[in-house]
Amino acid sequence: MPENDAAVGRQQRGEFDKAGPRPFVAEQPEFRQGVARAHRASYRRVASARNARDESGTMSEAAERLAEVQGHIADAAQRAQRRAGDICLIAVSKTHDAPAIRPLIAAGQRHFGENRVQEAAAKWPELRAETPGIMLHLIGQLQSNKAEEAVALFDAIHSVDRPSLVQALAKACAKAGRQPQLFVQVNIGDEEQKGGCAVAGLPALLTEAKEAGLTIDGLMAIPPADIEPAPFFALLDELAERHGLPLRSMGMSGDYETAVMLGATHVRVGTALFGPRG
Repeated sequence: MPENDAAVGRQQRGEFDKAGPRPFVAEQPEFRQGVARAHRASYRRVASARNARDESGTMSEAAERLAEVQGHIADAAQRAQRRAGDICLIAVSKTHDAPAIRPLIAAGQRHFGENRVQEAAAKWPELRAETPGIMLHLIGQLQSNKAEEAVALFDAIHSVDRPSLVQALAKACAKAGRQPQLFVQVNIGDEEQKGGCAVAGLPALLTEAKEAGLTIDGLMAIPPADIEPAPFFALLDELAERHGLPLRSMGMSGDYETAVMLGATHVRVGTALFGPRG
């Protein structure tokens, strides 16, 4: 992360949070060591899950997995001097059918993430009818021509990444009379194969969204694979601070503890909750 990015973030943060003054925690050596330990532990658990034979799991297994992930989130939050209740756990249910999802719902999970509008529309109306209070998050790329369907179905959209989608969502929200939570997806690693707004293009996209009448609640990012994610999470946190955005959607099964320690408000966890996909 460029030194000026870190400096701006610290200046805007003022080394204070809502609870009052405190040192900039991420700069403390023990904090950095804790981040590294959390990251290694997350990867070990994912590797273990991938070696498991039972994919779907019984209700008790689903409850155990959920409790384990919640426990790790709470531990990471405590190490970062945060409250676990401020972190939203999104169970990534893409490609999983209703019978695989119901045990997690029965265990108390209420936030779920899907990659595709069509898949979510096929399975979630029935599940939502069975259990009120389900919150759906679109975490995959969204085509502009699916904006109306997405606004009608999802409570949060984590992949706003271009002007044409901003305009499509503005029209869809005006027509529906409602707006989901919206996150701008940032291509934090500048990877050609990934969606997301370039870091340099973020201010312009946020301005366009504001002028279109949309409220952007936060930022989302997926760090490059096989690279230490902490610097990318820290950069997303700095960008959110700089632009006055309260929410950060970052961290998956292999690195969600690291993300929590570096400011995540939403983590997107699939394998650690559902087990490996077939």
